[in-house]
Amino acid sequence: MKTHHRLAIVLSLLAAAPWVRAEVKPNSLFSNGAVLQQGMALPVWGTAKDGEKVTVQLDGGSAETVAKDGKWSVRLKPHKAGGPFTMTIAGENTITVDNMLVGEVWICSGQSNMEFGFGRAANAAEEAPKADYPKLRMFTVPHKNAVTPETDAAGTWVECSPTSVGRFSAVGYFFGRDIQKATGFPVGMIHTSVGGTPAQAWTSLSGLQADKELQGYVDSIKQVADAYPKAAEAYPKELADFQAKLKAWNESDAGKAYEASVKAWAEENKKAVAEGMPAIPKPQPAADLPKAPRTPEGGSGTPTVLFNGMVAPLVPYAIRGAIWYQGEANSANAKVYRTLFPRMIADWREKWGEGDFPFLFVQIAPHKNMSPEIREAQLLSWQKTPATAMAVTTDVGSATDIHPKQKEPVGARLALAARALAYGEKIEYSGPIFDTMKVAGNRATLTFKHTGTGLVAKDGELKGFTIAGADKKFVPAKAVIEGKTIIVSAEEVTAPVAVRFGWNNVPDVNLYNKEGLPASPFRSDVD
Repeated sequence: MKTHHRLAIVLSLLAAAPWVRAEVKPNSLFSNGAVLQQGMALPVWGTAKDGEKVTVQLDGGSAETVAKDGKWSVRLKPHKAGGPFTMTIAGENTITVDNMLVGEVWICSGQSNMEFGFGRAANAAEEAPKADYPKLRMFTVPHKNAVTPETDAAGTWVECSPTSVGRFSAVGYFFGRDIQKATGFPVGMIHTSVGGTPAQAWTSLSGLQADKELQGYVDSIKQVADAYPKAAEAYPKELADFQAKLKAWNESDAGKAYEASVKAWAEENKKAVAEGMPAIPKPQPAADLPKAPRTPEGGSGTPTVLFNGMVAPLVPYAIRGAIWYQGEANSANAKVYRTLFPRMIADWREKWGEGDFPFLFVQIAPHKNMSPEIREAQLLSWQKTPATAMAVTTDVGSATDIHPKQKEPVGARLALAARALAYGEKIEYSGPIFDTMKVAGNRATLTFKHTGTGLVAKDGELKGFTIAGADKKFVPAKAVIEGKTIIVSAEEVTAPVAVRFGWNNVPDVNLYNKEGLPASPFRSDVD
């Protein structure tokens, strides 16, 4: 407890900056074109001079407060979907926020596969001209690492159009488009993601402290926080020195040669991608390239820094739920992820205070470096965390590209889950999920949840199943669908004890339900 106490003192000192703003100013989320959540009380907040009276009005409703410690916050009564509306925020000055809609608001977050831009998607050229959805809007949070929670998101709202959609998260766009089509309501997507980042970076300090298994992450951010004041003081000079050295290197023979190699690579890679070939690895600079100084906040993998910089500023904006695509950066520690990921979900829900809002996530797609254990950790997280769903992507991955370009099916499957969990539609939203195994003789009978209207083997006989006896030597198995069960066997296994499905980095599988949704990889012998 002493460690936590000292850390809390350090962080509170770092956050203790004086608020001297003279004018009323709302959080950037409350800016032109914003989408507000229907049917919920609407928190609105910002900054102002101490003691200043602040009044917020929206479509005939209003609330007022007095700023304290440079901050103010009000809650407007729930509002029906519609718009456009104008919000006025008045103190000693008045701010008018125009073209606001009320509808459905979702957070879309994670790492690079959520950040992946629409313009890079496989069908972007075909879909962009159709992307005329002025009531679908996206707010993208700029990248920000922070040792203490930030208060402003510093982004802007963008209406979806054929010319603007290229700036949207591809998964976020396809999800939002499908939700708007299904509900008829305006949709706002708040996009906050950073490539190559682990879940501990997206979890708050208190969230990590809530589970002893995550203490190592707490210790890590404590070290960063302790060193922050001195590191922040030294950083400007270190950065200036690095920039000078980098400029000199870029002008050297080595720098010019590298620039030429990157240009050549860009052309070759563009041609390869256009021909459907695997992406060509980008050339690496010479070893003598100047090394950038570490930022005072640590890297984007440092525990808590992305929660502080890119999630905390969004709280408590009223939302319907969240979609999430991440896990690649935690694949080396899949067993810890079984604890970390549900804890992160719980942490967000605790901070928002809206109860168990729907949290829908993507299971990692097939890739040569993505182990089956990380997919299992996600499956187990879903099974023990209420109001969650998982979109399986075994059929839209790439063995050689960690950023598969088929993003429309990902958004569509997340939208199916939202329609079921958030909007109460009686639809199947998941592929088959392993439930039980019973053994009789040399045959293992498997039952599944989410079988929909039936199980099917796509394009031939079932594949991807292995079976083992007590020796745990898994061999390829024959699998046959019988009603809503699957019978698995192999001649060399006379007394089965375990069955696995898709238990590879790059699963080759074809089990679906008749609704067209793929089954999740699994093993019956979870350790």
